[in-house]
Amino acid sequence: MTPYHITELPWHADPLPGLLAIRGMGQPVLLDSAASGDPLGRYSILAADPLTMITPYANEPGEQTIARLRQVLGELGPASWPDALQLPFGAGALGYVSYDFGHALEPLPMQAQADIQLPALQLGIYRWSLVSDNQRCQRWLVCHPSVEADYRSALLTRLAGPISEPGAFALQCSFAAEQSQAEYLHAFERIQDYIQAGDCYQVNLAQRFSAPCQGDPLSAYQQLRHACPTPFAAYVESADHALLCLSPERFLKVEGGQVETRPIKGTRPRGATPAQDQMLADALRNSPKDRAENLMIVDLLRNDLGRVCTYGSVRVPELFSIESYPNVHHLVSSIIGQLAPDQDTLSLLASAFPGGSITGAPKIRAMQIIEELEPVRRSLYCGSIGYIGCEGQMDLNITIRSLVHQNDQLYCWGGGGIVADSDGEAEYQESLTKVRVLLETLSS
Repeated sequence: MTPYHITELPWHADPLPGLLAIRGMGQPVLLDSAASGDPLGRYSILAADPLTMITPYANEPGEQTIARLRQVLGELGPASWPDALQLPFGAGALGYVSYDFGHALEPLPMQAQADIQLPALQLGIYRWSLVSDNQRCQRWLVCHPSVEADYRSALLTRLAGPISEPGAFALQCSFAAEQSQAEYLHAFERIQDYIQAGDCYQVNLAQRFSAPCQGDPLSAYQQLRHACPTPFAAYVESADHALLCLSPERFLKVEGGQVETRPIKGTRPRGATPAQDQMLADALRNSPKDRAENLMIVDLLRNDLGRVCTYGSVRVPELFSIESYPNVHHLVSSIIGQLAPDQDTLSLLASAFPGGSITGAPKIRAMQIIEELEPVRRSLYCGSIGYIGCEGQMDLNITIRSLVHQNDQLYCWGGGGIVADSDGEAEYQESLTKVRVLLETLSS
């Protein structure tokens, strides 16, 4: 296998100067481990100037879109790097898969308004990346063997050159919820009716917030990553939109055929004092309702992984762990498995997308209910951002705590899982708690 061309660069803990240096090349993607010291967020990956962009054709079945992606990744071909570098990625696909791509994978109704104009999937094929190892404090320019020497030289010159600052950004007014509390609670009661009727066990219900804005969305992202650092953050920019993601949740990771998913189910706000904060974390860890809700999704994801993993390899090494972020505590579990010999990374994606932690159970019925009760499409929200390497590796997040910037509007969503013993008022407040730090940071 031909090796990558690898050049070590001076260390910079902040990846944003690198993003600014290459931004003018077009279609920049930053996978940003903004939570310093978090073992889940060891690497940041940056790229621009893709060879091509994979987006769905009109009315194309999802499996065909994925087949085209598989073909293009195969044409680029794998390469190698020294084991000692422990690189997660060199070249391949970077970008997003929106929640709405689920409509191309499953027969779902089309009821909610689709007022944000994004492709349901947009993955660029990138021949190079700038990889930062936040644990070892090292940074490399990694170029696929197909990258010409002149192009590599131009990249190094650009990365070493002067860097302009992002432009100013401001909201024109504060974020507003697009549903009233009464409308949210009506949807909540409809879910309770479905649960009592035996249609489902859990449904994730979300509401959308929006605000008019002006200026550079990268400045908005800069503010957000400072206020709410997370291990699966991302910034993705195209000519007509930008995606700002501060996600704490991993959807799917594949490395050497080993699969991991880490669903989040269960949330509490942070406390005002250390004692109160610990009390809230302990209450979450020991809550029968939250543990039951988490376990439902663990079982759903075990089933999703079981369809493409070797029989008997799917296990749950971590159950009901607490992860804490600036605004919330989360209850998190981990499910792992080994891909079967006749399956690959993209088979797994088609089998498991969208993530069960943000749909409910059973998944397809929950998605049908979501389409009925949420007035607008989710777009990026509850989809995934990440990479799919041409060596067969993958790491995708769940795009919660995420915003879409388009046509001088900024959109953000908050939601949570509804089960039989959920309280409507508490669920409404939880949906606000999850995004409050994002909305208040940009409103200040």
